[in-house]
Amino acid sequence: MTDREALQSLLRRRSIAYGNFVLASGQRSSYYIDARKTTMSAEGLRLIGHVGLALIRERGWSPAAVGGLTLGADPVAYAIARASVDATPIVDAFSVRKAAKEHGTKSRIEGNFDPSQQVVIVEDVITSGASALQAIDAVRASGGTVLGVLAVVDREQGGKEAIERCSVEVVSITTTTKLGISSNPP
Repeated sequence: MTDREALQSLLRRRSIAYGNFVLASGQRSSYYIDARKTTMSAEGLRLIGHVGLALIRERGWSPAAVGGLTLGADPVAYAIARASVDATPIVDAFSVRKAAKEHGTKSRIEGNFDPSQQVVIVEDVITSGASALQAIDAVRASGGTVLGVLAVVDREQGGKEAIERCSVEVVSITTTTKLGISSNPP
């Protein structure tokens, strides 16, 4: 089994629930993907790091750092950063706050981000694309360059297309189709 297949299996076991849910996008859904149950697990971190870093490099992206809107993007960014230690060059991580903090540096972007850098935005689950778009806007407003977006799961509900309309390529590790998710519970 490849790391990608192992990650898909882990997502199926840990992160998919059926019921009646309201998503962050406001949309209603008969299933929910709580990717954090996978992205915050030891095995999930290992798999996401390896697969995510490989996809970034396959795309020809050479980011100095990866990150996205906190909280969903954080473990994805940290996993990729950690994996890069064993497969250099090193890629650091950062987090984008939903709003700039009111104290200290009053930063919206925390961690290893420099405005002169090229970065990849990461996301756990893309539905509408709103979280990734907020992160893209924050990085661009701070002077950074976005090479692309990497998602763990694309719900295939228009988010990828919304992001790509902003001239940003999107790659996902998996999709709802590849996970075998349907709107009809098993």
